[in-house]
Amino acid sequence: MNDDDLARHSRLLDAEPPEGMALVLRVVPMPADANHNGDIFGGWIMAQVDLAGAVLPARIAKGRIATVAVKEFVFKQPVSVGDLLSFYARVERIGRTSVTVRVEVHAERNPAEPVKVKVTEAQVTYVAIDRQGQPREIPR
Repeated sequence: MNDDDLARHSRLLDAEPPEGMALVLRVVPMPADANHNGDIFGGWIMAQVDLAGAVLPARIAKGRIATVAVKEFVFKQPVSVGDLLSFYARVERIGRTSVTVRVEVHAERNPAEPVKVKVTEAQVTYVAIDRQGQPREIPR
C-alpha cells in the first residue's frame, strides 16, 4: 500500500461525523448476524442502534436508563457481513425524565475501493430510572 492509499483509508475512517453528531460506536457485523439472503438482520442493527443511542443519555442521566420509544427507524441500504458500521448520535431533546437522540449509521464497504454510505437512522427516547425501575428526574 502506498502513501496515497494510506491517506485515503485514513480519511475514510477518521472522516468528520455528520454535523452536530458524535461517534459513539463502531462494529463489524459477522456471519452469525446475517439472514438467509446474506444481509444483516434488521433486528441486529436495531439492537446496535439502541446500544449506541444510549451512550449520550446515560451520561446525561448520570445513571440507569431504559429505552421507552422509537419514533422512527428508516433502513436506507442493506448491510453486509464485513461492513464497518459507524454509529453517530446527537441529543435532540432533554426532558424532565427523558432524553431523545437521533442515531445515524454509516457503513464503510468495499475495502478495495472504500466507500461510505448512510444505511439507517432512528430517533430513540430513553428515560432515567431509579433502582426500582421507576422514572426519576434527570440531574440539572
